[in-house]
Amino acid sequence: MPFLPLGKLPGDLLQALLDKHAPRDPRVVVGPRVGEDAAVIDLGDRYLVATADPITFATDEIGWYALHVNANDIVVRGATPRWFLATLLLPAGATDEVGVRALFGQLAEACEDLEVALVGGHTEVTHGLDRPIVAGTMLGEVAKDKLVTTGGARVGDAIVLTKGVPLEGAAIIAREKEAELRARGVPAATIRRARGLLRVPGISVRPEAELACELASVHAMHDPTEGGIATALHELADAAGVGLRIDRDRIMVLPEGKLLCEAFGLDPLGTIASGALLMTLDPADAGVVIHALAREAIDCHFIGQVVERAQGVTLVEGTKSWPMPTFARDEITRLFKEA
Repeated sequence: MPFLPLGKLPGDLLQALLDKHAPRDPRVVVGPRVGEDAAVIDLGDRYLVATADPITFATDEIGWYALHVNANDIVVRGATPRWFLATLLLPAGATDEVGVRALFGQLAEACEDLEVALVGGHTEVTHGLDRPIVAGTMLGEVAKDKLVTTGGARVGDAIVLTKGVPLEGAAIIAREKEAELRARGVPAATIRRARGLLRVPGISVRPEAELACELASVHAMHDPTEGGIATALHELADAAGVGLRIDRDRIMVLPEGKLLCEAFGLDPLGTIASGALLMTLDPADAGVVIHALAREAIDCHFIGQVVERAQGVTLVEGTKSWPMPTFARDEITRLFKEA
């Protein structure tokens, strides 16, 4: 039997495992499902929202990175991140006190930015690693009438996308593969701008998620991560039992992301894309949100419409249409050697 490739488990295998081991606790409002960003647990007067996400591809600023990636999964529930636990696995023979202090400094900076408390976790130097890994768990809370899920999309909804893709992928490639990019002729200025995308416009989607929920009834939100925007759109459609019709020209592909993906022959639509936010809402509300985000200097564009499930998930360009591509694993995994 062949070994599984780098990246997330195949969706069908993961869903089968989740179905087999579904929670029996009646307080679990949203349990483990492919495409849903965080669990939701009924605490009586409010919902507790919980997520877990590791940082495995990046090595630069991973403490800061881990906070924001995990917080994204909380805010797309319409919730507020509150508490963070970090498991830090550090490589033997390559970890010193200076590096550990720097990592904790990153965690502290991000906690302050997000107004989140670091409440626990685990730290160890361990064998078998060639890079540090931060596995984060974020807890948040939301009023019961403010909960948003990936599965809330409704036929007729407008689909909007913020910032552009692949924001996270471009930043990782620039930070982890700079020498190879230079060797392939990518200008230093492009690499520098791509590195900066991690913070400007940044991988956090909290500002746009909170503003959208304040101004409108957001039916669904989803945080595109591994597998890129294409995988996120498939997950959104599957979670809601709908189809999607996406205008290919309206998907905002960042210039730096396009160039860096081209340098390695990667498809930007399948490259890890934290920092972008997918939302579905009534078309009139979409216009309100898009204009409000523009006033805050946050790019946000209408990219398509939610349609009946029978129509599938399609890309449209002029009079042509074709199925949205699927990616068995994130495109960025092609840049990392498998063990």
